[in-house]
Amino acid sequence: MKYPELERLVDIVATLRSENGCQWDREQTHKSLRPNMIEEAYEAVDAIDDGDVANLREELGDVLLQVVLHSQIAKDDNEFDIEDVAKELSDKLIHRHPHVFGDTKVSSTKDILDNWDKLKKEEKTYRKSVLDGVSKSQSALMSAQKISKKVVKVGFEWDSVESLKKCIQSEYSEFEEAVQLNDKDKMEDEMGDIFFATVNLARWHKIDAEQALLRANKKFTKRFKKMEEIAEKPLEDYSFDEFNDLWKQAKLLVD
Repeated sequence: MKYPELERLVDIVATLRSENGCQWDREQTHKSLRPNMIEEAYEAVDAIDDGDVANLREELGDVLLQVVLHSQIAKDDNEFDIEDVAKELSDKLIHRHPHVFGDTKVSSTKDILDNWDKLKKEEKTYRKSVLDGVSKSQSALMSAQKISKKVVKVGFEWDSVESLKKCIQSEYSEFEEAVQLNDKDKMEDEMGDIFFATVNLARWHKIDAEQALLRANKKFTKRFKKMEEIAEKPLEDYSFDEFNDLWKQAKLLVD
């Protein structure tokens, strides 16, 4: 066995799910573990962002546990097992890398990605729409980005970045009209259009919208915590102008 610890892990999970194992593990289902799958993936991403290699190793283990657990649940239900999961993945990787495992010639990363999309489409013949396959569980921002990229691949694109900017301005105007009417439903609708158009502007400039917002969140958090640190009285007692001055001080003190 080339990877004995992987086999050991599979055996441990099987024991935990067995009649003489752990009651909690036996009670779990695909659905009950759904939040864990998402949480563990995010924690692994946090470790990547923090550059914490030791923590990344641990968090990847937690992600792997979710894969093994779901596979064991499926095995217990006579659906599939971890071998089936590994085989399907291996077959897919070989099929989608004909420039490595076959005779296909490529000259750029673009060629590789184009081949990947073509082969993926051939595999998933049940998908009828360009937008089939966009995850319904990922964040709205990530979904918007994925939708945008997919439709652009078939030519549904603004003719220039200027027309895209005008579209965003138009969405802001429509939002303001909804505000004037105090139409909450319309306001939410138009705010969504603003977000979606802005995601397209990010894509146009090859900016990952999700990463851009995460970066903004992190920056704001650092600056706000610095405000709390240097404040000379409770923040609740600050006026707007005092807050503005405090914010400017915080910006100078943190990246």
